Amino acid sequence: MTNYFTFLPLLIVVLLLSQPSVLAINTEADDMEKSETSIDIMGTVADHNYFTFFGTKLYLPRLFLWEDANGIIQFSTYRSTKKALASGEFEQVDDAIKPTNGTILVDFSLTSHLIYFWFGLGALALYIMFAGSRYKKGIGTSTAPKGALQNLFEVFYEFVRDEVAKPNIDGEKYKKYVPYLFTMFMSIAFMNVFGLLPWAATATADITVTAVLALFTFFITQFSGTKDHWQHVFWFPGVPLGVKFLMIPVELIGLLTKPFALAIRLFANMMSGKIMIIAILGLIFIFNDMYGSVAAYSVSILSVAMTSVLYVLKLLVALLQAYIFTLLSAVFIGMAAEEHEHDHVHDDHIHAEQSV
Repeated sequence: MTNYFTFLPLLIVVLLLSQPSVLAINTEADDMEKSETSIDIMGTVADHNYFTFFGTKLYLPRLFLWEDANGIIQFSTYRSTKKALASGEFEQVDDAIKPTNGTILVDFSLTSHLIYFWFGLGALALYIMFAGSRYKKGIGTSTAPKGALQNLFEVFYEFVRDEVAKPNIDGEKYKKYVPYLFTMFMSIAFMNVFGLLPWAATATADITVTAVLALFTFFITQFSGTKDHWQHVFWFPGVPLGVKFLMIPVELIGLLTKPFALAIRLFANMMSGKIMIIAILGLIFIFNDMYGSVAAYSVSILSVAMTSVLYVLKLLVALLQAYIFTLLSAVFIGMAAEEHEHDHVHDDHIHAEQSV
């Protein structure tokens, strides 16, 4: 397991590259909250520039790289959206904050999804350091693992190694990919589980987070590609010359659709689960608005019962989606790293036809 710790820098790189603030709803105008009492489902699951903890909103810093009307590029930082608007340099337009006299080039602002993304990676890093300290002391190497946390670490690591990496990546090649696959599995699982907290945001319900994770799989897959892999992309063996040229764009599109499918699948499943829970609980508030408190109390029994069941299912889905993302990553890497020995059969078949 010692080679796993070589992948710790990956956590830092992912952390730096992932900026879910692109999709942030830049509303701190929740202080001017609407008088509507009906629950805002999409507003609840969307990304925000505040961090909610036990019902308390902690507004996050705003960081902008922007260009003013004179073409001068500036980098401005503010403690919150309120401070940015109070400065007079920015204004709120259609739920977005924009310079009053210029354009935003990059919004580096912290958001709720980014915070929980950091929480997920931070929890994984602490878990790794805990397990690493145990193994350095000989616990789990010269003796049996001790404690629930270390045993869980063993179970998850061996599951990823024996059930995900080994069956899908040929030969001994799978060993060097186990650390990456384990990192993906555990980081996604932590982010998904954190999203189950009532006040928390689900980082994987943000397409920019899942896209960055999918891009890592994409790049590792391409760098792992063998000569046979690239031959099947740019010069498909065993087919007529005209078909080869038709296959090139098809194969290139196939390379791009794989990470796209990874990102969309994880994002859509985690987003839909959050929406479903909020919608069912929201029935209480809707019935209260439409029919009064008696109807709200009546429907609350069903809503709370259904939500409790959904929470159990969502816990299973949280682990299942981490598994599916990791499994598909292993499949894609294995396909690229595989040696296609049947290419020689194609070539022999072609030579035989030509000789006839």
